[in-house]
Amino acid sequence: MMLVKDIMSDEIHYVKVPGNRHNAMSLMREKNVSGVPVVKDGTNELVGIITRSDLVGNPDEEQIALMMSRNPVTTHPDEDVREVASKIVENKIRRVPVVENNELVGIITAYDLIAHAISQIEINDPVKKYMLKTIPTTWEKTPLNVAFEIMRFFNLKVLLSVNKDGKLSGVLTETDFLNESEVVSEKTVHNTSVGTEGDKWSWDSTSVLYVIKNHLKFSDKEVKDVANTEVVTATSRTSVTECALKMKQKNIEQIPVTNVEGDLVGLVRATDLIKALTD
Repeated sequence: MMLVKDIMSDEIHYVKVPGNRHNAMSLMREKNVSGVPVVKDGTNELVGIITRSDLVGNPDEEQIALMMSRNPVTTHPDEDVREVASKIVENKIRRVPVVENNELVGIITAYDLIAHAISQIEINDPVKKYMLKTIPTTWEKTPLNVAFEIMRFFNLKVLLSVNKDGKLSGVLTETDFLNESEVVSEKTVHNTSVGTEGDKWSWDSTSVLYVIKNHLKFSDKEVKDVANTEVVTATSRTSVTECALKMKQKNIEQIPVTNVEGDLVGLVRATDLIKALTD
């Protein structure tokens, strides 16, 4: 039996409340992580968790407390890693804070389960049993803003690019998009004509409403300018453990799956592979 304390990271990157978007964004970029726990200022009490998706999905919001997920799923240092794997799969999450005596003491991620659990045991099931077959793809010359909308449509954290021949050419993650964007404010003007009470000779007045809304603005780059072109792939027959080893060696959380001709047939993520621990 392998326990959470055997593989969890006790080097915890976290943000505090009160805090703002800039605090969270800066930490995620500096540490190259996709989400961090949130603690109450002056304590180690866990109060939430905030992810890149929260930042991307709430461009109008500045305060961490209003973007974070409250009451996150947690674990304990002495819990079996298979139980944590079940929590990740059932709740469709990628990370679980580790709490002891109501204090944050660590974090365990889907990648930790891949690198320190699945890669260490022999699971010979082929990845085709766990891979996604509906694959988010786009042409490598697609503008970033369009590619971002494609990724959001699939509700995934990764997008694959193909060249003019339809062959896999690169991989983009949510981090790549975030690093190529900024939050900008845009003001729109809405005019509303309002007739005054009285007869037909009365004057019309105009009410002007100014609406300021924040949104993500992307650079003018194309997908090929940002995507990682050194793509690690697997085949549908690659075993779960072999695929986990590839993820560990390259420090990645997703691998495209191709057939013998090199055609794209699927995508397997860390969160997909850990289902093998729960079967």
